[in-house]
Amino acid sequence: MNINRDKLVKIAVQGQVDHPRMKGYRVGFDGKGRMPIGTGGITYSHAIGDPCMGLAGDHVEPGISLANPGNGENHALETFACVGNEARIINGPKKGEIGYVSGTHGGIDHTMICFDKSILEEMDGNETILVKAYGQGMKLVDHPEIYIMNLDPDLFEALPIEEKGDAITFPVVTMIPSFLMGSGLGSSTMMEGDYDIMTQDKEANETYGINDLRFGDFVAIQDHDNEYGPHYLKGSISIGVIVHSDSFTSGHGPGVCVVATSKTGKIQPVITKEANLKTYMTNIRRR
Repeated sequence: MNINRDKLVKIAVQGQVDHPRMKGYRVGFDGKGRMPIGTGGITYSHAIGDPCMGLAGDHVEPGISLANPGNGENHALETFACVGNEARIINGPKKGEIGYVSGTHGGIDHTMICFDKSILEEMDGNETILVKAYGQGMKLVDHPEIYIMNLDPDLFEALPIEEKGDAITFPVVTMIPSFLMGSGLGSSTMMEGDYDIMTQDKEANETYGINDLRFGDFVAIQDHDNEYGPHYLKGSISIGVIVHSDSFTSGHGPGVCVVATSKTGKIQPVITKEANLKTYMTNIRRR
């Protein structure tokens, strides 16, 4: 499939392991106050490919959560880093180890990095990680009605995507109806951050396979256009990656980092049980 690889810019961005924060009780959709483990730091217990539902936490981020103290620098990291980008530890006891970007999380403005658990265990929490940011501006030359964002070109080529006339297929674990999308609606862009699948309805969670979601799963969002921020548009389609866990908070749930969208429905989701970053990153070939 033809992409504009020769036009894409690869640039270094970096961030530091961002310490978790606590502001006190978080009131859930059920009116109960909780003080759950949430965003930030190094998460040892949950990684890409693990279940993201039913955890004793809120908005849990797998692996390492990166940020920068400067607002502009942090937004550059979050915007330029793409899912699948190579990431390298540049200081500390595991200096030189290589991982990859698994997504970005709006609001808290984190960029998440995946490393093997054995590497996480030996880190000291003061690391700076360099990301080879690559992918923003990618276009499918022969499919102008499909908009790509937040996706590493090497990962794109590792995905089992096929051309079907003027459309393409895309593997996903499930289809999410538009009415279940919540926090993040109204954002001006999805080139940084995410928006959430609402999980306060138990029947919907079961009907649409939400209870089985894992960190790193690809999902399709029906009737949502994300070219310039998420909104309802009948017949449109968006594809994204699950980047954080479920939440107790009203209007929140597993976060979706958008990687592709089409106003005219030119992306055909194909239900694939193993449509997860953990599956496809093993097939990636760096250029």
